[in-house]
Amino acid sequence: MYDHRDPAPGLQSQGAEGGTPDQTRTRRKSGSDTIISTMGAVLHWVHDVASVTLLKARRTLLQAAILFCVLLLLLWVSIFLYGSFYYSYMPTVSFSTPVHFFYTSDCDASESVLCSFPTANISFIKNERDQVMAYGQPYRVSLELEMPESPVNENLGMFMVKMSCYTKGGKTVSSVGRSTMLHYRSSLLQSLSTLLFSPFFVTGMAEQKQLIEVELFSEYKTNAFQPSIGAVIEIMSKRVQIYSSQLRIHAYFTGVRYVLYNFPLMSAAIGVATNFAFLSAIVLFGYLQFVWGGLLPPEQVRVRVMMGDNTRIQQRREDARKRMEKENSQKDLGAPQVIGPVTEASDSRDNGTGARAFSARPSEVVDPPGDNNEEGRPDSKGPGVEDDGSGASEGCQRPQEGETTLRQRPGAWMSL
Repeated sequence: MYDHRDPAPGLQSQGAEGGTPDQTRTRRKSGSDTIISTMGAVLHWVHDVASVTLLKARRTLLQAAILFCVLLLLLWVSIFLYGSFYYSYMPTVSFSTPVHFFYTSDCDASESVLCSFPTANISFIKNERDQVMAYGQPYRVSLELEMPESPVNENLGMFMVKMSCYTKGGKTVSSVGRSTMLHYRSSLLQSLSTLLFSPFFVTGMAEQKQLIEVELFSEYKTNAFQPSIGAVIEIMSKRVQIYSSQLRIHAYFTGVRYVLYNFPLMSAAIGVATNFAFLSAIVLFGYLQFVWGGLLPPEQVRVRVMMGDNTRIQQRREDARKRMEKENSQKDLGAPQVIGPVTEASDSRDNGTGARAFSARPSEVVDPPGDNNEEGRPDSKGPGVEDDGSGASEGCQRPQEGETTLRQRPGAWMSL
């Protein structure tokens, strides 16, 4: 009847693909939208991760910079403190000053004889305000004399050197005298030395002289109550010949000062490290106090605060409960009671429980006989509600129909 024809190949492919060209375009569009949304979500996630990473890196860099500045400041303060301690604790190590002798010349000077002993006045104040010698510190005081190898000095022999220290008022607090002389040299040794060093003697690069050192005090200590501000040096000889002289004062350290002076680098390292550790501990405790409010972590502090709050709350609840019990007892004492029959009153007087029962349950008031409308009262019980028996146990009995009773109209206190 009808001829069967196969559909065209294009239609078959379209049917295999599952729809018309419009549906295909719709599917392609939805797929592209899905890819775009996925790429947008990925880009958004990458942007968030980069932002968070950059923020963390910036915060870490800022914290590192602050930490470096704090450590640098602590190191500088530690060095400053050690330098201040060293400057204030360590006295003057050595002091040297030239000694200029003077003598009188108003006499007949004959045969190279001076009119008086050479004398010099030395001050122990430097810069017109600072003491050279610290209180209680031992010092070694010596005098260096530069003397020529002249026949006068060779023939002089021994002579005395005297030193007297005085205070601000001119009082002599210590005095010492030491003897000295030129070192002996034979004529042969002098001839050989002159022959050997003759070129230097001729050119002026060397001189025939000797340096004599006289130790006046080995351990001199100045008194804090009478400090020495100067000294008088006197050479007790009128024939002595001197080129120049120098007074040297050198501190003789013991204990901590000995370590600080003889081991300066090790002492500086230990002192700076100690100051740095101490300052770091102070800064750390200050940071903990600022952040946590103390040395304890915030969890422990919170637990302690909560425990204290609970204790106060329980105490307040206990006070409120006692206050309410007191008010209820006062209200119960002033509440009206039901006047029952004489027999009931006598029974209540006998067992002593009737009054307490009515005062304890003021809402359970007996109605007069014949009044069966209890729906409007707040203390009425609905049908089917069983009594708990507390009224019977306390001696509260319902009056009979022939007995006369008084009933107080329920007031605001009965709603309590």
